[in-house]
Amino acid sequence: MIFAAGRGERMRPLTDTTPKPLLPVGGKPLIVWQIEALVRAGFTDIVINHAWLGDQLEAALGDGARFGVRLHWSAEGTALETAGGIAQALPLITGPEGPDGIFLAVSGDIFCDFDYRTLLPRAGAMAGAERPRMHLVMVPNPPFHPRGDFVLDAEGRLALPGPDAGGESLTFGNIGLYDTRLFHEIVPGQKVAMTPYYRAAIAEGRATGERFDGRWENIGTPGQLAALDRSLPA
Repeated sequence: MIFAAGRGERMRPLTDTTPKPLLPVGGKPLIVWQIEALVRAGFTDIVINHAWLGDQLEAALGDGARFGVRLHWSAEGTALETAGGIAQALPLITGPEGPDGIFLAVSGDIFCDFDYRTLLPRAGAMAGAERPRMHLVMVPNPPFHPRGDFVLDAEGRLALPGPDAGGESLTFGNIGLYDTRLFHEIVPGQKVAMTPYYRAAIAEGRATGERFDGRWENIGTPGQLAALDRSLPA
């Protein structure tokens, strides 16, 4: 699943008329970089949620055939936040049979060279867990978020920040593996944030993580977008 429902307030005025994931960088929209990376990793079906100017996303990307993938659209009207967006899209994520399982979720407005294939063994291991788990890709803290989000220890366990947390404070890279069972309690259409789910899974020892030191950028402002564009080959 690619998250593409945000309004992109900090990217205004560019996002007044264009959804943030469609803003071009390096000659193609931000979200296309993610789609192509997922295709290279072997994914064949991608769910994309949208709210703000979502019709533009569907018109621009269509059914995904030209990328070699099937795109499935989850229209929200009003953005439901991360957990609410997942709950709304669950029938598309699980498929018509409705089996629970593990899915990958990424933000449509990050730029990175992460190889999503490396997560497949982890997803397979999570699928056999008795209780639903999550696995988050963490990155070194960027200048705009120096204190990070969670603590990652040497064994790959995530902990909440605090004096007793042993490990390194890192920033969540908006790349994660999730068990669909985590979202069963959410009524479709509800606006629900993801933070309580992260904190609960970490507190209960059901969240793991890994550190990624490759290129990763969260594109939040027109200045960041322009700088990224200049850094990429024409």
